[in-house]
Amino acid sequence: MAEYYDPETYPQQWNYLQTGIIIDQYMIERELAHGGFSSVYLARQLADQMQVVIKEYLPRKLAHRTWNNEVVANSDETLSLFLRGRALFFEEAKVLATLKHTNIVEVISFFKANSTVYMVMTYDYGLTLDKLLSGKRVSPSVELLLAVFTSLLDGVEHVHKHNLVHLDIKPANILVRPGNEALLLDFGAIQRFPSKPISKKNTVLSQGYSPVEQYNQKSEFGPWTDVYAIGASMRACLDGKTPIGSTSRIKKDTLSPAASVCRGKFPENFLKVIDWAMAVHPEDRPQSIAELRQALIGI
Repeated sequence: MAEYYDPETYPQQWNYLQTGIIIDQYMIERELAHGGFSSVYLARQLADQMQVVIKEYLPRKLAHRTWNNEVVANSDETLSLFLRGRALFFEEAKVLATLKHTNIVEVISFFKANSTVYMVMTYDYGLTLDKLLSGKRVSPSVELLLAVFTSLLDGVEHVHKHNLVHLDIKPANILVRPGNEALLLDFGAIQRFPSKPISKKNTVLSQGYSPVEQYNQKSEFGPWTDVYAIGASMRACLDGKTPIGSTSRIKKDTLSPAASVCRGKFPENFLKVIDWAMAVHPEDRPQSIAELRQALIGI
């Protein structure tokens, strides 16, 4: 029987691996980030001292870390969900290891330890697009946005060529490297297409960036689904905030077109492409990255 886990009394320092811990062939340096399903660490490979990023499967609503770093289910009731998620995380690592592209985060290894699974990725220098814009480090000029998003399109198209869709493109998952080249991060929501109806429990949703078909388990998704998220990410750069959610736009669309809101600040054709990519209904958007890229080329 799994031990009872009380999050109110659980030591917070156990939620992540401590500095200096050695796991597989890597030494943990520090935590970089954590979310509902995983923790991300900066680590160093012992053999050559190369810095890497390690992502650990740790769904905090389903499991917790024990004093000896084992990750276990919170209760008997959460055990099956934890095991299923662990298997999916491992499959994600396998898939990513095959997606070699300069604009996609590179998985160089994956392994099992501490009753959970780990994904090892290259460490790239840069800032995520949301931090770059929120810190007012740069102004969202058309030159910057075209450089970032055309390079992002290359990476996303490579994903689609493998009959996969990312399903969680947003500024926080776009790393901007020196030279304004994009690197697509976080493939935790990746799915194959053509898609079969999926359970809502298995769907990752990002308010403002996920299109309507991701909210409807009977709807199919495909390249056009990522197109919406790309358009919404571009729109967020213009407005300096997350766009209105797609589901709230169905009955009455209160999102004013970028072509109206930003008239005179950016080329009209550029703004119209963003509006096209953000069309509420899937059939009204570009159906492929190639179609979206072609529209951007003429700007």
